[in-house]
Amino acid sequence: MNALQSLDAFNAQLRGYLTPEQSNHVIRAYYFAEQAHFGQLRRSGEPYVSHPLAVASILADMHMDHQSLMAAMLHDVIEDTGIPKAAISEQFGTAVADLVDGVSKLTQMEFESLEEKQAENFQKMAMAMARDIRVILVKLADRLHNMRTLGVLQSSKARRIARETLEIYAPIAMRLGMNSVRMEFEDLGFTALHPMRASRIEAARKNARGRRKELVDKIRQQIEATLEREGHQAEVIGREKHLYSIYRKMKSKRKSFSEIMDIYAFRIIVDSVDTCYRVLGCIHSLYKPVPGEFKDYIAIPKANGYQSLHTVLMGMHGVPIEIQIRTREMEEMANNGIAAHWLYKSESQSANGSHQRAREWVAGLLEMQQRAGNSLEFIESVKIDLFPDEIYVFTPKGRIFELPRGATPVDFAYAVHTDVGNSCVACRINRRLAPLSEPLQSGQTVEILTAPGASPNPSWFNYAVTAKARTNIRHFLKNQTRDDSIGLGRRLLDRALASLDSSLDSIPVDELQEYLREHEYERLEDMLEDIARGNLLPAIIAQALLGVVDPEKTDAEHAQPVAIRGTEGIMLTYAKCCHPIPGDPIEGYLSSEKGVVVHREQCRNLNEIRDNTDRLVALRWDDRVEGDFGVQLRIEVENRRGMIAVIATRINAMGVNIEKISTEDKDYQFTYVDIEILVHNRVHLAHIMKRLRGINHVRRVTRFKAG
Repeated sequence: MNALQSLDAFNAQLRGYLTPEQSNHVIRAYYFAEQAHFGQLRRSGEPYVSHPLAVASILADMHMDHQSLMAAMLHDVIEDTGIPKAAISEQFGTAVADLVDGVSKLTQMEFESLEEKQAENFQKMAMAMARDIRVILVKLADRLHNMRTLGVLQSSKARRIARETLEIYAPIAMRLGMNSVRMEFEDLGFTALHPMRASRIEAARKNARGRRKELVDKIRQQIEATLEREGHQAEVIGREKHLYSIYRKMKSKRKSFSEIMDIYAFRIIVDSVDTCYRVLGCIHSLYKPVPGEFKDYIAIPKANGYQSLHTVLMGMHGVPIEIQIRTREMEEMANNGIAAHWLYKSESQSANGSHQRAREWVAGLLEMQQRAGNSLEFIESVKIDLFPDEIYVFTPKGRIFELPRGATPVDFAYAVHTDVGNSCVACRINRRLAPLSEPLQSGQTVEILTAPGASPNPSWFNYAVTAKARTNIRHFLKNQTRDDSIGLGRRLLDRALASLDSSLDSIPVDELQEYLREHEYERLEDMLEDIARGNLLPAIIAQALLGVVDPEKTDAEHAQPVAIRGTEGIMLTYAKCCHPIPGDPIEGYLSSEKGVVVHREQCRNLNEIRDNTDRLVALRWDDRVEGDFGVQLRIEVENRRGMIAVIATRINAMGVNIEKISTEDKDYQFTYVDIEILVHNRVHLAHIMKRLRGINHVRRVTRFKAG
C-alpha cells in the first residue's frame, strides 16, 4: 500500500469516530510530519513518515482522542528533525506539544550498561506518565509498530528490543489492561527471541486446530442452544491461546503441547452484568463445574480494570472447558484497557475507573522512584509490581486490597499506608494473632497493629514481596544506616585523634574544610561514612588532619575503645567465625568491603591479621546496645526419637528465633545438634543454655569456640 492509499485508509478510520474538525487537525499534523521528515528513510527503504502514520493508525484502532493521534504523528519530530517544542506548540497547541515532548524524552541515552539504560528510560517513562497518561499509550503504539517491522534490523539489535519488550512493555500494557497490545507484544517478542520454538508451536497449533474443530463446534452449539432455550441473547466465541501463552505454560507447568491444548476455551459476551450471572447458572447446569476454579472479577475487578466471570467445567468425554462471561463493555475494556472508549479528563474532572486505576499505579511508581537509591533499584521494584498473580484481602471495615500471591501482612500494611507499614508491630488474620511473615490467602481479613515509635525490621526484607513495601523498608533502613554509620565513623576518627591528644571538635573549621575540599568531600558526614565503610583508615586521616609525620608518636593503646550499639547496619559486620554477642570482649578490623568487622578478642582469625595494626580497632559494647545477635550452640544428646523436636519446642517457648539447625552423629549412643539462635546478650544466652541443660537426655550444651 503506497503512502496515499495509507493516508486515505487512515482518514476513513478517523471519520468513523472523530468530528470533521478533529480529523482535519490530525491530517494537518500528518502533513507537518511529512514535511519535517522529508528525505528521511526507514531501514526498510520506506519514507520515514510511514512510521508515525502507522503509530497513529494503531491508536485510531483504539479510538484514541485526536490530540493523542496528533502527538503520534509528531512524536519523532523534536528528536529527529531539530524542530523545537515551541514551534509545535504554536502550530498545534500546548497539550499536543507536551505530549510530543513527553514521548521524545523517552528516547535513548548513553549509559554504562544496557540494564542501566533500560532502567533510566523506564524512570523517565514514569515521570512522563505522571504528567499525562496518554504519553505511555503513544509510546506503546510506537513500540508495537517497531516490533511489527523488527525483521529489517540486525539480529542482535532485534533480540535486544524483543527482550526489552517482553520484560517492560508487555507487562505495562497488561497493567493498563491493554490485552490485545500485550498479546501482540508477547508473540512478536517470542518469535524474535526464539524463532525455531515459535515456528514449531505455530505448526503444532495449526495442526491441532484442524483436529479440534469438530469438538469445538459441538461445544459451542450446545452452549448456544442452552442459552437460547433460556432466552439469553449472547455471542459465543471459541478462544485460542496465543503462542507465547502456550510456550510459557509448557515451560512453567512442565506440560507437553498436547496437555495444554486439551483445554477448550470459550468467551460468552452478553448485554448486562445481571445476564452474566444468569448465563453462569445456565452453563453450570449444562456442564459440571470444577470446584475451586470459579473467579468473580466482576465483583472484584483486577488492578488494571479487567472484569469477567471465569469458570472451568468438565465437558463431554472429560474434556476441561474454560469459560469467560462478560458484557460487551467489559470485552472492550479487556482488549484495550485504559484506551477503551477514551475520553481524556483533566485533573479537575473525575476519571473513569480504568483511568483512575492507571493514575494510582503511576502515583505509586513515582513514590517508588523518589525512594529508590538508583535507577536499577527502581526497575527491580517495578518488575516485581508488573508481574502480580493477585490475591484479595479485606480490612476489618470491609475495604478490599489487591496484593500479589505470596504477599504477607507487611505488604498489606504498606498497601494501607506507608506510615502504617513503618509503625507495624503485629497483625491479626481473621481475628487471630499471626506472624508478620505468614503468606496471605484470598478472602482473609487482616488487621494491622501499630505502635508509636516502632520502625521497620531488617528481617521484613526476607518476606516482603510488593515493590512498595520493599522500597519503603529499604529507604527507611538506608536512612537509619547512614545516620548510624556517620556516628560510627565519628567515634572511630575521634578515637584515632585521641591517641594524638586531640579531638575532632578541636580542629579549626577552616582547616577541616580545606582537607575535605582537597579530598573531594562535600561534607564532613560523607568522609565519616567512608571511614565507617572501611574505605578510609581513621589513623591515617587523624595524622593528616593534625600534620603528624611520625606515626610512632601515636598512643593508640591508651585511646578509649569505640563503643558500638548494634544499630550501625551494613557498616558493622559480626564475624561468622566467632559470633560475638554483647558481653563478649571484642575487637574490630576495618575491611574495605564490610566496614568494621567485629570479632571476639580470642578469635583465631583475628590473631592472623594482628600484624596490620592500622586496620585494627579497639571496640567495646555500648551500655545501650540493642538488637538480636547470632550465636552457635552445640548440644550433645542421646540418640532418641524426637529429641530435635523437643529442643526446638523448648527454644521456641522461650521466644527465641532459630536461624539454623543441623545434626552430626558422635557415635552410636550420642548425637551433636548444632543450632544457631538469636540472643540479646551473654546473660540471655546463659539463661537459654541453662534451660536446655534441663531437658531429659541432653548431656552437654556448649557455645562454639571462637574461630
